[in-house]
Amino acid sequence: MWLSLNHFEHQQVMHELSTKWGLFRMKVLMLTHGTRGDVEPFVALALELTSRGHDVVLFAPASSAPLVKSYDLEFVPVHDTWNALMHEPSIRSGFETNFKTVKTITAMRKFRRLARQVLDDMTAAVSYNPELVVCHASGPLHAIAERLRVPAVIVCPEPVWIPTRAFPNPLIPFRLPTPLNRLSYAATPLWIRGFIGKTTKWRRKTLGLPRRRHQNNSLRRPDGSHATVLQPFSRHILPDTSDYPDSVHTTGFWFLPTVSSWVPPKRLSDFIAAGDPPVYIGFGSMAGTDPKETGELIRQATSIAKVRAVVVSGSGGIDLEYESDQRVLSIDQAPFSWLFPRMAAIVHHGGSGTTGAALLAGRPQVVCPFMNTQHFYAERVHALGISPEPLPQDRLTAHHLAHRIHRAVNDVELERRAANMRSLIYTEHGTGRAVKIFESTLNKNAIQ
Repeated sequence: MWLSLNHFEHQQVMHELSTKWGLFRMKVLMLTHGTRGDVEPFVALALELTSRGHDVVLFAPASSAPLVKSYDLEFVPVHDTWNALMHEPSIRSGFETNFKTVKTITAMRKFRRLARQVLDDMTAAVSYNPELVVCHASGPLHAIAERLRVPAVIVCPEPVWIPTRAFPNPLIPFRLPTPLNRLSYAATPLWIRGFIGKTTKWRRKTLGLPRRRHQNNSLRRPDGSHATVLQPFSRHILPDTSDYPDSVHTTGFWFLPTVSSWVPPKRLSDFIAAGDPPVYIGFGSMAGTDPKETGELIRQATSIAKVRAVVVSGSGGIDLEYESDQRVLSIDQAPFSWLFPRMAAIVHHGGSGTTGAALLAGRPQVVCPFMNTQHFYAERVHALGISPEPLPQDRLTAHHLAHRIHRAVNDVELERRAANMRSLIYTEHGTGRAVKIFESTLNKNAIQ
C-alpha cells in the first residue's frame, strides 16, 4: 500500500519532488466533527494527501488532537460536542434504545445547544486560502467552501445520504416495503437538523452568504448541480448500488497506518503470546448506562465460551472491575491495524471504521450494534457469512454473547469467508482512489 510505516520519510520526499519538478500540488482544507469514527477517515485521507506532496489543514474535535498530531498533520481544534455530552444519562440511554424513546428529544436539544459553538469554531476556516474543501456531510460545513468560492467534496461516512433502491435508509429503525427505499433517505436531513438545529442565521450573518435554493443540502453545489461525494467504505459490503449517480464514489475504507513509533505495551504482547489467540471485545465511542454491568457480562461470556479476550474500554462503555486475569486483559486502546490480525475474532459495535478494520484483518466478527447504521453493518457482515447473527445491545446477555463468540472462533466457514473478503478490501486502497479523484478533477478545474 502507498502509506507505510515510513510515512514521514515518504512525505518529505514528495514535498521535495513537488518543489523541484513543479508537480501538481493542492492546498486542501478538511472539516469534520463527531466521534473518533468521524475523525479517523479524515486523518487517513490527510495522510494520503500529504504523502503525495499536497498541503492539508484539518479542523476536527479538540479531543482528536493526540491522534492527529501523532501523524504530524496541521490541526485546528474545534469544540468537542460528542465528548462534552458522552456521559449524559439521556445520551447513554439513547444508545441503548437506538434513540427510539422520548429521550431522543432531550438528546437532540442538548446537541443543538452546543452545535453553534462547533460552527463558530469552524468559521476560522474562512481565513485560509485552499483550492479545495473536503467536509463531513452532516451540517452546513459546505457553506465554508461557498464562502471561499472554492469547490467542495462531501464525505458521507455512512450509507445514509445517497438514495438507492437497493436498501432502505439505515437511520430508519423499522422495516419498509421495498418501493419506499429511495424515499426513506429524506429522513437523513431531518435527523441531522434535529441534532444541529437551524443554521440559516450562521450562514447569513457569520459567513455573509445570501439565501439560495438547496442552501442546506450539502449534496448540492451553489448552482444546484450534484456535488462530488466520497463514501469511505467498501462497495463489497453493500447490496447492488448501481443506481448511485456518477457524482458518488464509494472508494473503499480509509485506513490509518500504525504510527511508526508505537510499541505495544509489554503486558499486551505478553498476554497475546501466552496462549491461543484471544478475542477482541470493544464498543468504541458507544457507552450504555452501566459500564460495570457490561464489563461483568463480558467477563462471564468469555468464561462460558472458554476464550481469552483483549477488552478495549474505548470511551468508558466497558468497565472491568479487574484490569486483567489469566483470561481477560483490559486496555484503553491499541491500533486496530496491529491488534486485529492477532485476534481469533472481533466483537464490536458495528461502527463503520471498526467494521472496515475487522474486514481488513480477515477475522470473523460478532457485531453488537447500539444504533441505526451499526445495525446495517451488523446485518451486512452476517449476510456475507463473516459473522453469526447480530446481537443488538438491548438483547445482550452473557449466554447469547458466549454462543456467538464460540461460533466465530470455531466456525471454519466464517473464517474462510472473512479471509476472502480481506483480499477484496485490501486491494481497494480507498484513500489513494480519493486523492486521484481530487487531482484529476482539479487539474480539469472542475469537480465532477
